[in-house]
Amino acid sequence: MKHFLSCCFLLFAVPMLHAQPAEATADVNGQRITITFYTPTTVRILKAPADRTYEKQSLSVTAQPTLQPAAITIRRTSGSLQLTGSQLRVALNLHTGTLTFSTPHGKKLLLEKAAAGFNPFDDAGTKTFTVSQSFRLDKDEALYGLGQLQNGKMSQRNQRKYMIQGNTEDFTNIVQSVKGYGLFWDNYSPTTFADTPEETSFTSEVGDCVDYYFMYGGSADGVVAEIRALTGDVPLFPLWAYGFFQSKERYKTQWETAGIVRRYRELNVPLDGVIQDWQYWGDNYLWNAMEFLNPDFPRPKQLTDEIHGMNARLLISVWASFGPMTKPYREMQPQGMLLDFHTWPESGLSAWPPRMDYPSGVRPYDPFNPEARNIYWKYLNNGIFSTGVDGWWLDSTEPDHLSFKPEDLNLRTHLGSFRRMRNAYPLVSVGGVYDHQRQTTSDKRVFILTRSAFAGQQRYGANTWTGDVQASWEVLARQIPAGLNFSLCGIPHWNSDIGGFFLGQYPRRTADPDYRELFLRWLQFGTFCPMMRSHGADAAREIWEFGKKGEPLYDTIESFIRLRYSLIPYIYSTSWEVSAHRSTFMRALVMDFAADKRVWDINDQYMFGSSLLICPVTRPSTETTQRSVYLPKGTVWYDFWSNNTVKGGTTVVQQTRLDRIPLYVRQGAILPIGPDVQYTGEKRWDKLRIRIYPGADGTFTLYEDEFDNYNYEQGKCTEIAFAWNQSKRTLTIGARKGSYNGMLVTRTFVIQQAGTDATKEVTYNGEALTVPL
Repeated sequence: MKHFLSCCFLLFAVPMLHAQPAEATADVNGQRITITFYTPTTVRILKAPADRTYEKQSLSVTAQPTLQPAAITIRRTSGSLQLTGSQLRVALNLHTGTLTFSTPHGKKLLLEKAAAGFNPFDDAGTKTFTVSQSFRLDKDEALYGLGQLQNGKMSQRNQRKYMIQGNTEDFTNIVQSVKGYGLFWDNYSPTTFADTPEETSFTSEVGDCVDYYFMYGGSADGVVAEIRALTGDVPLFPLWAYGFFQSKERYKTQWETAGIVRRYRELNVPLDGVIQDWQYWGDNYLWNAMEFLNPDFPRPKQLTDEIHGMNARLLISVWASFGPMTKPYREMQPQGMLLDFHTWPESGLSAWPPRMDYPSGVRPYDPFNPEARNIYWKYLNNGIFSTGVDGWWLDSTEPDHLSFKPEDLNLRTHLGSFRRMRNAYPLVSVGGVYDHQRQTTSDKRVFILTRSAFAGQQRYGANTWTGDVQASWEVLARQIPAGLNFSLCGIPHWNSDIGGFFLGQYPRRTADPDYRELFLRWLQFGTFCPMMRSHGADAAREIWEFGKKGEPLYDTIESFIRLRYSLIPYIYSTSWEVSAHRSTFMRALVMDFAADKRVWDINDQYMFGSSLLICPVTRPSTETTQRSVYLPKGTVWYDFWSNNTVKGGTTVVQQTRLDRIPLYVRQGAILPIGPDVQYTGEKRWDKLRIRIYPGADGTFTLYEDEFDNYNYEQGKCTEIAFAWNQSKRTLTIGARKGSYNGMLVTRTFVIQQAGTDATKEVTYNGEALTVPL
């Protein structure tokens, strides 16, 4: 439908499939500006030259406008157009074309500084634009997000960042403010984010329009909820995904891979999974063949059966590219489904450095082509999934772009130039695997470990890791804000390689005392990440590489793995909060303590779930033996190790013992402690210890289901609510909600207050009961 505007502005409703949206459109200074209320708190802004028609199908946004026109009031004057809903007001200046976002009561949230920019751009023969929009933020306003960055910053103010997907940095184009709003810049081309005291802006190399979403959540949690409502919710991971995983670059035979699990079982150290890295397919000309063609992996079904027989899981490396001798390459190449630029590996030989006189011919595929995604899954399903593999390590999903030439971005994908679609590559490639596995079976939950991400990827059962980072204390420290900012973009599952991937500055490898300490500190941090995986190149990272039982380093590594397993009921219940209530695992302190301005830019502490304050140690003992910790105000904090209490709003200095990190629990917390196990599903939760941290009222909901299928989507799950009443000193255990096959009908809870040895055992049969303490 075309609209010809002869006056300063014109209001109209664009026909939708079932209902008209709550929106208004105006032409201002040659730009057509459309304001669409998706919900009372989410608004889409579209700006484009008024003399052009265009179509925009978002790859990230899954929601449709649901707010009816009657839900907003439109007020127009000679100089402005205002749309006011129950929670948000958007005002368009009809002279400048700029927008102001505020609450209905007039509290300013965000202002555009200038009209959108449209600079003509020739995108591989298509006449389009480089598009930009500037905003004006408050001077002291903290801003978070953008994705996973390696800059060590918590607040992302005062920087200029060119955003194109890479090995260790992933970009989402999402930011959120300490003022309680978020913004998603919906563009997939390389984009520059710039922030100065004068303005904050996004500039994308290719765009037919400026397209962004403003979300007002009122808090960081509220913004995350808005992001998920807009771009998709988080499916549950299987229970085993929250156990400990061992990996390295690489296990070279199927017997070595199975032997890793066997050795952990012999040592009585908990383990839930082992991950097989590349070249089980053979040489580089067979890169990612999606078959076990390496003669050292002759019986893949036997491998998975053997690992399953030891009650562990197998993940396997799969790439977004193919060698020229593989069947997927030979099927895709004649149909134009491969992108002709260099990716890893560039050489057909395995020797290092690469011999470029023997080019590998490996090329990435075009995941924007739905038929290419079908072919990809056909070979993945027939060659690997059919052997019983449990999950996917989708490597290089950014993808690797080596020997880069600017003209590579002119290559055509199914949806336009590679330049236009560049940053959405991981979203569609990961999404293709998730969608196809869901269509294949509902008996096994999708679990994907991947190296890159874009906005909306949380809906695809994927955990993103920080890529091939170097092993150093500085890099360890940078992983904390990387994970926190990534989580603030609405994508909750994240981790980094415990110990760092490359050991370049440690020629003695695991024999170096400094590296051994670094590995331990990284593992302690990894204990409190959504995924816990030890992985890297240059040296093996299995626990026995760091000593033996009875030695301090070995014993501390084992103790933190066991601590992780004791927290599995807490972690899995938190995963339900993430999926059902749009919560977050790794919580920047601003999520829970935004009123305490001192936490706004803290980049080395965070909440893990609602109860635990994590303070990783990121400096070697040769440099300092102390760690300064700020305890946010508004609560009292329990030292996890000693149960001593400290009032919030204070800074404490702790000695950094090797066998501990500073770890605190907020008063009012209810912490379920699981049994001592060798893998997550070894024992039922029929005698959980419920630890209460008194001092304030508190609640916790214990969640359970069948742990590795999608029956929970049909309501086959249970919730048990716990509530601590501080004034009455009673714990109320609510009536069980829901049911599932095999659930515990009767169980015992062992209740204990932190700081006391006394316990009280109660039998619970699903009916509500109150326990005085």
